[in-house]
Amino acid sequence: MLEKPAIARQGARSVPPGATESETDMSTLKKTTKLKQMVQRSELAFLMEAHNGLSAKVAEEAGFEGIWGSGLSISAALGVRDHNEASWTQVLEVAEFMSDATTVPMLLDGDTGYGDFNTMQRVIRKLEQRGVAGVCIEDKIFPKTNSFIRGAGQPLASIDEFSGKIKAGKDAQSDEDFVIVARVEAFIAGWGLEEALKRAEAYRLAGADAILMHSALRSPSEILAFMKEWAGRLPVVIVPTKYYQTPTEVFRDAGVSVVIWANHLMRSSLAVMAQTAKRIHDEQTLINVEERVAPLAEVFRIQGEHSLEEAEKRYLPKHGRSVKGIVLAASQGAELGELTRDRPKAMVSLGGKPLLAHILETYRSVNVKELSVVRGYRKDAVNLANVKYFDNDAFASTQEVSSLAAAAEALEGDVLVSYGDVLLKKYILQELIDCEDDVAVMVDADHAESRNRGRAADFVSCSEPNSRRAFQNHVTLKGFRPERADAVHGEWMGVVKLSPKGASLVRDKLRVLAAEPDRLRALKLPDLLSLLVADGVAVRVLYTTGHWLDVDSLEDVVAGAAF
Repeated sequence: MLEKPAIARQGARSVPPGATESETDMSTLKKTTKLKQMVQRSELAFLMEAHNGLSAKVAEEAGFEGIWGSGLSISAALGVRDHNEASWTQVLEVAEFMSDATTVPMLLDGDTGYGDFNTMQRVIRKLEQRGVAGVCIEDKIFPKTNSFIRGAGQPLASIDEFSGKIKAGKDAQSDEDFVIVARVEAFIAGWGLEEALKRAEAYRLAGADAILMHSALRSPSEILAFMKEWAGRLPVVIVPTKYYQTPTEVFRDAGVSVVIWANHLMRSSLAVMAQTAKRIHDEQTLINVEERVAPLAEVFRIQGEHSLEEAEKRYLPKHGRSVKGIVLAASQGAELGELTRDRPKAMVSLGGKPLLAHILETYRSVNVKELSVVRGYRKDAVNLANVKYFDNDAFASTQEVSSLAAAAEALEGDVLVSYGDVLLKKYILQELIDCEDDVAVMVDADHAESRNRGRAADFVSCSEPNSRRAFQNHVTLKGFRPERADAVHGEWMGVVKLSPKGASLVRDKLRVLAAEPDRLRALKLPDLLSLLVADGVAVRVLYTTGHWLDVDSLEDVVAGAAF
């Protein structure tokens, strides 16, 4: 392996006088210093392409210690060609957002410097003001054309002109650690190794901090030939977009300093966006897309919503509401046979995780964080973290309303109550949370399929069946288990949402039922909802179709693993 020259290795660490390298906290270093150390050190470094603040944050969270602000990707994100159609001030604005979003340094693809030496100097000063750690400029003429488009036909700037631009940039920088990388396009233009070496040496003498040697071949032969002749005179940066199949160890052995993964976040996002757009266009619904895209909670997290939330707690009056969740998981689930011999149904494994864990994850995905679980059978086996537990020790002789009564103290404020053996897509919970009614239930309008599954289903009759008209109207629950088949409008999905008033109504009803213990023990949740309807409470019905699973059989356990 070719060593870098001693001067480069000596400059690899900016250690204050009197301090050892181990005493220097990398987190306190300027971004410019971090980038300069990455370029100069003996260990191979990697920069990941980004094109806006979000993608820059993604790259940093993936573990990359530096960002490549790709000119191609920024242009593509702006919907223009990589031909200086985006002005340098527009690129600068994007770069500022990227720098603000991250703590790692960014090397910006500065094309040709956006003009002559005078523009170059102004660009350098503005990049330093925006917190950009370095810039890479290429020895083409302005306006540039992407290197992979008509490469051999692209004219190059004269060596003297480009060297003057590098000198002007170095003179303009106020931070001595700001990095200027000179990109040599001799191989792209078809001018060969001798010209590449000649230009690289001139740019080194002009003051460049590193050389980016570019090649459009599908093998690294040009790069390796250059590295051999260059012999470590200055750090070398490469962009293996075309020769991507080359093992990274080849670059290490050749003495490369920095590898840039130049456009892959942009290209991968483009492919997925196209697929998502096509599916939504063709299906005219979000139902089959929502679970395949990043949840909004993840977007808010990467945007730093938590820090804003903390600031709001400090600076703003108290406001907003929180929603609680109660999961009734006291039953054994004897229908699952040996699977529930030593654990309740809620703790049966689905895809390596307990059924209950899947349910609680769905709650948390819609920001329901205060969660309670009612245990019963083998309650010692129900031991998931960050949950408040209530126990129904009479689970063998009671039904679901007794379990709910055991958690009566949690019936405060906005509450979601659901079964411990029902999987729901998160949008179902979100729709219930957004509903302002005092009591609301979700009903699957596709009840014919459910009826054929050979299990007891909670069929309901409503004020009107599912339709476009029902979607706009206020549909209410009439009752459970209607006697006539034509009165069946759907199947209740085992989840109910209560407003603070609705929770109070349920608590009051539980207190009344406590005076009739025999009756209380026999009641299921549908019976409780029927009692509320009989009392004149308007139970709101929200219709949907599918996207839930009642785990009642071994077949359901298998299906649940892929739900």
